[in-house]
Amino acid sequence: RGETFDYLIGERTTDIALRAIKAAAAMLVLAENPVISVNGNTVALARDEVVKLAEELNGKIEVNLFYRSEERLKNIKNFFEEDPVIREKIREGRIKILGIEEGNRQIDNLESPRAIVSQEGIYSADVVLVPLEDGDRTEALVNMGKKVISIDLNPLSRTARRSTVTIVDELTRCLPLLRKYVQEYKKLNREELQRIVKEFDNRRNLKDMLDYISNRLRDLQPI
Repeated sequence: RGETFDYLIGERTTDIALRAIKAAAAMLVLAENPVISVNGNTVALARDEVVKLAEELNGKIEVNLFYRSEERLKNIKNFFEEDPVIREKIREGRIKILGIEEGNRQIDNLESPRAIVSQEGIYSADVVLVPLEDGDRTEALVNMGKKVISIDLNPLSRTARRSTVTIVDELTRCLPLLRKYVQEYKKLNREELQRIVKEFDNRRNLKDMLDYISNRLRDLQPI
């Protein structure tokens, strides 16, 4: 389904998505305890970029799986650690992979294993980046008072509509841009960052993206 929406937006990062990326970057830099929540698909597609982004923040990555098992958690942990550079970053404490052994808290009003989270990570986070997330969990995190940044190619999805900031873009294409703006925005003062966040309206963002897709479909010529 995601690929279909990527075709609809032209398989590129639109100006609309770039505005959302900038707002997300400002929000992450302002955060006191930002956490990147990853599932198996995110790790498989973008492990290295997730680690690089986490390193620009506070280093916290939390593994959160719908089909949670000791074997799957161990495989994801091993996938991070098999890279010698990432393994060294973990050893030095520059990166923390949470949710493997210390899933010790539960998100209210969520029944699936994805409700299990780490106290140090998602449970105490003020901002959570959730690539490839499901709508139920996004809504539960927002209901806990957290700001949720999602990366979702479908602007009509429940995740997109419930998030604080929705980046309608392909995961591996937008993560390097998000990291770039996090690096740049770390040089700004809080007032400038707060202005960027305040000027962003996610409803307008999603409406603009739907208008963009509609106009693009109208303008496409049949082959």
